[in-house]
Amino acid sequence: MTSRILVAEDEPRIASFVKKGLVAAGFAVTVVPDGPGVHDHAVTGGYDLLVLDIGLPGMDGFEVLRRLRAAGSAVPVIILTARDSVHDTVAGLTGGADDYMAKPFQFEELLARVRLRLERARPAPDPEVLAFHGLELDPRTRHVTVHGTTAELSARECALAEAFLRHPGQVLSREQLLRLAWGPGSDAASNVVDVYVRYLRRKLGAEWIATVRGAGYRLEPG
Repeated sequence: MTSRILVAEDEPRIASFVKKGLVAAGFAVTVVPDGPGVHDHAVTGGYDLLVLDIGLPGMDGFEVLRRLRAAGSAVPVIILTARDSVHDTVAGLTGGADDYMAKPFQFEELLARVRLRLERARPAPDPEVLAFHGLELDPRTRHVTVHGTTAELSARECALAEAFLRHPGQVLSREQLLRLAWGPGSDAASNVVDVYVRYLRRKLGAEWIATVRGAGYRLEPG
């Protein structure tokens, strides 16, 4: 998905320069030249990052930032300004900015900072969801997703799928799979593993679970 960037800059030359570079880098960019307009755009929540000039007409960047943070907006903000004093830097960062660049600047540095802030703002993947080459399993809901298509597993199918996903590419014997999916004290016969492997193959696709003759089974990229 294309990241959306709001650029708050009232100098047309700089605004055009920044927009052209960010668009060429693959971002969707909106330029707004005044403080009230920037605030109104930003509070919609429709942007992934704000490049904010301090010297905006109508409402300066510090006030825009203060109002955004007071309203609960967590959009990453990079302050872009000709003011390079320690006082202004501290004011911007303590006011809720994530980064600070003084004009004049190299576009490559701005681009690097934009990418870094976007990366840090991305939500971390759910640690409970197990993933392997387009195969995802959420053991809490027993939902498995194969290249975007979701199916529901039974409790035992889910336990077996979880055993494979926690040991991807590793050959697991029937005895190991019994211990992992049925529990160490299970008295189930080892051939029950073969039965549930067949069930899993029907829901995932046969190519995901390879039979290793004389050894057991292995999860492979489908």
